[in-house]
Amino acid sequence: MKGSVHYETRGQIALLSIDNPPVNPLSSGVRQGLADGVTKALADDDIKAIVITGMHRAFIAGADISEFGAAATQGVSLGEAMRKMETSTKPIIAAINGTAFGGGLEVALCCDYRIASPTAPLGLPEVKLGLLPGAGGTQRLPRLIGAEAAIQAIVSGAPIMAPAALKLGIVDRVAEGNIVDAGIAYAEEIVAAGGATRKIRDLEDVISQDRGNTAVFEKARAQLNKTHRNQFAPEQIVKCVEAAVNAKTFDEGMAAEGKYFAECMKDPQREALIHIFFAERAANKIPGLGKDMPLIEINKGSVIGAGTMGGGIVMCFANAGIPVRMYDNDVANLQRGLKVIEGNYARTVSKGRLSQADMDKRMALITPTENFDELGDGDIVIEAVYENLDLKKEIFGKLDKVMKPGAILATNTSGLDVDAIAAMTTRPDHVCGMHFFSPANVMRLLEVVRGKDSSPAVLGTAMALGKRLGKVSVVAGNCPGFIGNRMLGGYTRQASMMILEGATPVQVDKVIFDFGLAMGPFTMNDMVGLDLGWRARKMMGGSNEVTARIPDALCELDRYGQKNGKGYYQYAEGDRTPRPDPEADAVIQKVASELGYTPKNFTDEEILKRCMYPLINIGAKLLEEGHALRASDIDTVYVNGYGFPTYVGGPMWFADTQGLANVLADIKRFYEETGDSVFKPSALLEKLVAEGKTFAELDAAA
Repeated sequence: MKGSVHYETRGQIALLSIDNPPVNPLSSGVRQGLADGVTKALADDDIKAIVITGMHRAFIAGADISEFGAAATQGVSLGEAMRKMETSTKPIIAAINGTAFGGGLEVALCCDYRIASPTAPLGLPEVKLGLLPGAGGTQRLPRLIGAEAAIQAIVSGAPIMAPAALKLGIVDRVAEGNIVDAGIAYAEEIVAAGGATRKIRDLEDVISQDRGNTAVFEKARAQLNKTHRNQFAPEQIVKCVEAAVNAKTFDEGMAAEGKYFAECMKDPQREALIHIFFAERAANKIPGLGKDMPLIEINKGSVIGAGTMGGGIVMCFANAGIPVRMYDNDVANLQRGLKVIEGNYARTVSKGRLSQADMDKRMALITPTENFDELGDGDIVIEAVYENLDLKKEIFGKLDKVMKPGAILATNTSGLDVDAIAAMTTRPDHVCGMHFFSPANVMRLLEVVRGKDSSPAVLGTAMALGKRLGKVSVVAGNCPGFIGNRMLGGYTRQASMMILEGATPVQVDKVIFDFGLAMGPFTMNDMVGLDLGWRARKMMGGSNEVTARIPDALCELDRYGQKNGKGYYQYAEGDRTPRPDPEADAVIQKVASELGYTPKNFTDEEILKRCMYPLINIGAKLLEEGHALRASDIDTVYVNGYGFPTYVGGPMWFADTQGLANVLADIKRFYEETGDSVFKPSALLEKLVAEGKTFAELDAAA
């Protein structure tokens, strides 16, 4: 069995030290060791109390993902181990040295007392896998901190640092220094005071205050509609906490938890969320990049551009503790960018999510400069100017002359030719794309674009840097739009085609919103600004693309979107809520009529397929071209960069759940009906259907 628990005595205290590096997951060996250790201590009359702690950097970081499946049932179950602990006649103290997540926190809650290191994070993140804490977390936590706080903690799945956990009442003490010594001293103190046990299951003071208070659960459910729309597990969590409050006995509440846990296990959202969990980890596995690949050391960075994107990237470096120069050739832009960064940090401080001292440290890492030559000492430079290929080529020609040997030259382009940019240098092997998503300091996704000459060391370093910056990084091939934006083009094109054919922006946006995205394509266009594309097209002499006709016609009427209160929708002053607008609808109908379209009715199902199936078809083409390494990489991109609902699993996972044969049949039908190239069936999709395989099976075989 994997993992173990070491047993030793410290006077009249038994110390159980969990040893399952690096993060002490609850493997079969750990579960067995906890049960055996408690049994041994209870049998020794000289032992008066038990302390449980973790070795290495964690207390218990949760379940052992390597034991998902049959291996998870090996040996003593977690429930059996915890029953042994909870029936102990001798007090058990959890000395929480580091991370206590999921089952780890549930083990700590099963102890009589808890003492934690100030840097230890605690949490119940099961909701992120479509589950709920199934070892009593939903029943014990409300007995310590109340129903409302418990629901918030469990539904968010967010880590709670030990000092905050102390304020909430999750832990009893926070101790600086050696946590084991502090835990032993705490145990001795408890023994000296009589050695009383304190089982959370028996605590009534806090939870009794919530009985009969239906408002707390009504409030929680209303909040779920805003924060966890369409998600199954959060509602089951509320039901569990409700049972904890209202059940006649603790065991009755535990039975309810077991029931709702089983329902989560059966729900398809669980499989989708677990898919994304593993997909994000698989994205780091790049063929040709072994763990022993020597990487370029990144101690200092440089960013070109002080606008929204450049400033966000600068913040990413500062947040990671990496000194960074921010360059702009316009002094006013440079100062404005620095003020925006300072304001962003100040707002975070005002919300209590960052200390003033930490803000000052981060600002001190940022060096503004208008001197291009000063960029040269960076280990990496990231260009973040606006999307103009000639401008980017010019900048890289200059960078080639000033950057020190061995430095990485990266472009933040969202879809331009990385190889054409690299060709302006004498070191194309040290050039790659690093496509951040806006706002860069918030969005998790980073597309690392492999040019034809990008060296393995450069690619590996860019991926490792992405991790340091807190990003989920995915390798993409060099093609127009890379992975995300190339697929997005098909999605937005079909949405625009459908309003020409008779659907309304309201109808399309509602279908997409109900599916799980934060907003539909037309609400998104209004938010971004219709005038951006319109002005770009005018600079190029206009566009013959039919999907540009409606936004161009709206802009000719000074309808730019939210920025001036009218676009596809109308907006009240100071309110971003989109409202249908007869004037905009009339413009759409007029353009459609001029182009010869006869209005037709659309079902919600057809709208969804017309929007989603281009993503799938283009995704399949990216795979067959080698521009995406895995179908799961595409899912990772769309979940983390484009707001695709995690509980659906990404577009390629969604395709598998719909049945690829069904998806292909619809794609062929849409191709016949529209003639749109986004529906020209992918050869890979046709091959998978012919072989009766899925995208998941394709990934597994790679």
